[in-house]
Parts: sequence; C-alpha cells; structure tokens
Amino acid sequence: MTILRHIHKIPCTLTTMCHKVIKTQISMLCFFLLFPTVFICSFMVAAPIFGYLGDRFNRKVILSCGIFFWSIVTLLSSFIGKEYYWLFVLSRGLVGIGESSYSSISPTIIGDLFTNNSRTMMLSVFYLAIPLGSGLGYILGASAKVAAGDWHWALRVSPLLGMTAGTLILLFVPDPKRGSADQMGGRIRTRTSWLCDMKALAKNRSYVFSSLASAAVSFATGAFGMWIPLYLVRAQIVQKTAEACTKEICSSTDSLIFGAITCVTGLLGVVIGAATTRLCRQKTERADPLVCAVSMLGSAIFICLIFVVAKKSIVGAYVCIFIGETLLFLNWAITADILMFVVIPTRRATAVAFQSFTSHLLGDAGSPYLIGLISDALQQSYTTSALWRFLSLGYALMLCPFIIVLGGMFFLATALFFLDDRDKSYILQEKYRKRTTKMHKMT
Repeated sequence: MTILRHIHKIPCTLTTMCHKVIKTQISMLCFFLLFPTVFICSFMVAAPIFGYLGDRFNRKVILSCGIFFWSIVTLLSSFIGKEYYWLFVLSRGLVGIGESSYSSISPTIIGDLFTNNSRTMMLSVFYLAIPLGSGLGYILGASAKVAAGDWHWALRVSPLLGMTAGTLILLFVPDPKRGSADQMGGRIRTRTSWLCDMKALAKNRSYVFSSLASAAVSFATGAFGMWIPLYLVRAQIVQKTAEACTKEICSSTDSLIFGAITCVTGLLGVVIGAATTRLCRQKTERADPLVCAVSMLGSAIFICLIFVVAKKSIVGAYVCIFIGETLLFLNWAITADILMFVVIPTRRATAVAFQSFTSHLLGDAGSPYLIGLISDALQQSYTTSALWRFLSLGYALMLCPFIIVLGGMFFLATALFFLDDRDKSYILQEKYRKRTTKMHKMT
C-alpha cells in the first residue's frame, strides 16, 4: 500500500506523459501515475461519509472495518494480471476508501482518551506513524520483492500487518464516550443534524483558518514529492556531475535520498512540534497556532534557499530541504490538537474528515500537476536547453514557499480567534452535558 502511494514520485513531465499516451494508448508510467490521483479522489469522497458515521456510531468497529477492507483489497490486488490494469487502478481507489475511515476517526478516539498536554503527546505519537510508515513501507516492500523475486509480494506483506492491527484494535482499544475526557468523566449524548454540524464548523473561524493552513502544507508536500527528485537530477546535469537520461523511466538515488529525508524530517518535526508547543503553553494560551505559524514562515525561508543553492551545491540543497521540511512538519499533530480544542466531541469526526477533504482538494490533489503545467509552459521556448529545463522547474516550484507563507498567515489568523473559539466550545459542551444529564434523569 505505502509503496503504491509513493509511486507518484517517479519523474515525468505532463507533456511527456501526454505524448506517450498518444503513442501507446496507455503507457506503464501513465498507469502508475494514475494511482495517487485515484487514491486521493476516493479518499476525499469517502472521508465526509466516515466523518458522519464516526460522530454517530461505534468508532472502533468502523475503524477496524476500514483497516480490514483496505488490507483485503491490497492483498487481492497482488493477484491481478497486467491485462486487467483497470482493476488495479480501481483497487487503489478502494484502498483510499478504507484509509479514509481510520484517518477520520482515529484522532477523535485519542481526543476522548486524553486531554491537554497528554493529548498533544498522544496525537504526536499517532502522527509519527506517517513518516515511519512511509520509510518502513519502502524497506519492507523492497525486501519482500527481492526475497520472493516478484514485486507482487510487496503487496502481500502489509495486508497481513494491517489485519493484525485491525484485530488488536477490536480486542484492546477502547471506544470512549464522546466528551468523556473533556468533561472529566462526563459524557455528551446530544447530537445535532449533519447540516447543523456543517454550519457550526463553517462559523468556527479557528477551524476554517487552520484547515486552510493544513491545505497549504499538503500543497507543498504533494508538489515536493513529485518534483524535487527530478529538480535535483536536473541540477546535477547543469553542474555536469550527471548525464541526462534518455530512458523511459530513469533510476536515480535522489528519489531514495529525498524519501529518507522526508521520513526523518517527519519524525523530527512531530517530536519537536509537540515539545515546543508544550513548552510555549507555559508562556501563552495561543501557543498551538503560534508555533505552527512561526514554523511555516521559517520553513518558507529554507525552501526558497533550495532554489538558490541547488545550482551550485546538491549537498547544500539537501540541507535546506532537511531544515525546511522539519519546520513544515512541525504542525502535523498540533493542527489536530487545535481542532480538538475548538470543536465539540460530537462533531470532531466530521471536522477531521472535512479538514482532510479540504487539505487534499486544495493541496496535493492538484499541486503536482499545477507545478508540472507551469514548468512545461515556461520551458516550451527552450526545450533543448538543460539549464532552462532546470530553471523552469525551479521557477514553478517557487510557488510552494509563497503558498507556505500564506499558510503561516492562516495560522496567525487562527491565533487571533483561538481562545474565543475554544471558550465557545467549552460552553457548548457544558450546555450539551447538562442537557444529557437532564434527559437521563427524566428517563
């Protein structure tokens, strides 16, 4: 599963893709590049549905069913022959549906088990699984392929681990009452309609601004995953330390190095973000959005430096990538924690789901293709120039730091309204709790 989610890192411009499709009807490269698009689209469509279900039904059962579903689909997809490529593409969409279940629901269970600094720490542990899973996915998938001599086995190991995780969740993970942690043992049973929930979320300024900021992070990471390895390859060609590749799919260590850096920076970012927020909460109650804002603005600086130093030094570019991504990933767990503070427990699954929907829709669902289109448009007049191919992609990628700065501004806006929205959430929780207690006494 993780291997296929990262296949979109294969370097290829949109123009080249279109030419190959015209020549061969459907090339293998275009086939693989369908995966992230189908996955993200299905994830976006399914997330609001699971958000609705997660606020109203047993979350542990929904969570486990989603894990079992994607595990079985992934396992079955390893037996699909190449003549049925459309089934393989369809399986990626079904995996997206399964993943959207636990992505929407898991943070809400953590939110009802812990509160304050404990919740921040536990959410950080949860989000550590993103870079850790990516790195282990590369290693496990590659090892299984080499050991079996067949790439299909890369799709047969992770489903077994997924089913094991689903079983452990069913047996050992509790499904706490919504609002139990926030109300110190109390619980909220009162639920409102989906339309009422959506109206309340739309009026929640901290939620709206933090969701837009999260989309900015997703925009940058999606574009980087697709294009930074190719950008570094072109930089080496300009430096004359590497030769241009004329094959259909070129092998390069830059993708592996970038993947390793992303895994490490993801781990560091989550840990540093949790520690920094915990420390800053002693100074200000607005620590969560302020830490996110400062880290994103700092990240924009180092990401801009990538395009300054890459022409002269690949090592320098990697250093800038490392620092920039670490700062960018600081807000992964903190953004989820902000949501827990400003959204009442009975709306959190819906809130998480629509935050994911927004992040993908405005972020990585389109950013790789937008950067590719801009780069192709810029290099049309000088298609034979290696220097201009390098510069055009760099100019296109310069859109990312501007989007990151915009995300930092959204987090600053979140800081303005954070305390007010948090207090409103507490007041509403208390109102619903009293209503629940009154109804319980009447029955």
